[in-house]
Amino acid sequence: MPTTAVIFDFFGTLTPSTPSAVWDRHAARSAAPLGIAADRWRRAFDESFTERAVGALGDLEQTVRELARRCGTEADDAAVAAACAARTAAQRELFVPRDDALPSLARLRAAGLPVGVLSDCTVELSEAWASLPLAQAVDARVLSCEEGRRKPDAELFRTIAGRLGARPEDCLYVGDGGGDELTGATRCGMTAYMLRAADWAANDAHGREDGWPGPFLGSLTEAVDLVVPAGRPA
Repeated sequence: MPTTAVIFDFFGTLTPSTPSAVWDRHAARSAAPLGIAADRWRRAFDESFTERAVGALGDLEQTVRELARRCGTEADDAAVAAACAARTAAQRELFVPRDDALPSLARLRAAGLPVGVLSDCTVELSEAWASLPLAQAVDARVLSCEEGRRKPDAELFRTIAGRLGARPEDCLYVGDGGGDELTGATRCGMTAYMLRAADWAANDAHGREDGWPGPFLGSLTEAVDLVVPAGRPA
């Protein structure tokens, strides 16, 4: 059956990979207003990822207050506000798309293929989504923090397919392998490809499928080439 919709992961797929050193610097920026050591603050974020990815800690202000408590700090309003501002600024730096992302999405949609994003993410992406160029380049999104569940939960894959008006078995899924997403997509009947771009090895991702036995691609452009053959209008 031909592909009728294409679904992409967000972090490390539509956006560049994020090395561990970048996470360290970002943690230091939001830790400083709270007077918390940067390594302890980053550990608090890492340890709480599952909670944050399903929206269990609330909005960003609530999240910062809770994680500060876990670090032994009762932060005042000014410190929390400063930490939230630093965290927001740092996160937005990670929302910048790869060079070939927007052209690839535009080419798919011009060929009549709806495009979706399925992301394991925290509240920062949800709050920023409407202002992002990528938001205008896709037809539907499913964000884990809004759905209350994480990849590889089958319901997420069924939901994004449904929002694109497609059956899971008619969808192409492309991701860097975080959160067992490729296995999850395959179990739902999707055709899954791992994106192994040049920066793939440097990515500090949660639960990445390093041993993925399936097919892979070197760029988003290659993903488009799979479903928009040469000569097809785009």
